[in-house]
Amino acid sequence: MDYFEKIEKKPKEELTWNIPEKKSGSVNVIGGNSKSFKTEVKVAEFLGEKYPIENLKLVLPDALKNQLPPLPNFSFLESTDSGSFKNEKELAGVFNLADFNLVLGDLSKNAITGKALADAYHDTKKPILLTRDAVDIFVENRPEYNLMNENLIYFASMAQLQKLLRAVYYPKMLLLSQSLVQVVEVLHKFTLSYPVSIMTLHNEQILIAKNGKVKGIMLASSGYSPIMFFQGELAAKIVALNLFNPNNFIDASVSAVFSVDA
Repeated sequence: MDYFEKIEKKPKEELTWNIPEKKSGSVNVIGGNSKSFKTEVKVAEFLGEKYPIENLKLVLPDALKNQLPPLPNFSFLESTDSGSFKNEKELAGVFNLADFNLVLGDLSKNAITGKALADAYHDTKKPILLTRDAVDIFVENRPEYNLMNENLIYFASMAQLQKLLRAVYYPKMLLLSQSLVQVVEVLHKFTLSYPVSIMTLHNEQILIAKNGKVKGIMLASSGYSPIMFFQGELAAKIVALNLFNPNNFIDASVSAVFSVDA
């Protein structure tokens, strides 16, 4: 398995990815609905405090407009009756304005939001990381429509990836009961078939895959618990380090896993 590498120790200091001293780049944190938006606010605050991002926007449905103060880093888009995103053109426009997009989820599961997001992903060339229920909505809304988009990153659970492979009738199965070697082989072949990037957790091992290459890190050596892994902070670090170090997803993401603070 020359395509798989286990990383047992924290990278040496000289291998840690450089973070610029001056603020640079732009990031959108996207998600929320009329009843749930705390994670999006928390993660946006984390990014603003820890990383020198020049232009950071928190993008929420306008159903929340009266619940939050009119701050300059807030952006509100047209919402459905259920309080989630509605307009594909607005979403695509927002995606294309930023250097990197983090879609955190808390999205209402309805056909209008699902279609709007699927079309917006298709119409942008900017990097987009999907996590939490944003992955579920992607899987449920024509996933084959966007799987050839090399700018998409799936920060997903094994169960979510299993559903994704089934949804696109991928010939290899991904099972929760599989060994690490079997899962790595599937991720290797899947990321050769599709140009997307994947980050997941299996048997206490963090797996990062792109272009057929897979790297594994023991969860215990990362400082994260299984619950913390999917709470949004690590996904935000992945976005920040890939923003500052583009076109090297695996190495920048490995560095983000071991990065306690910016």
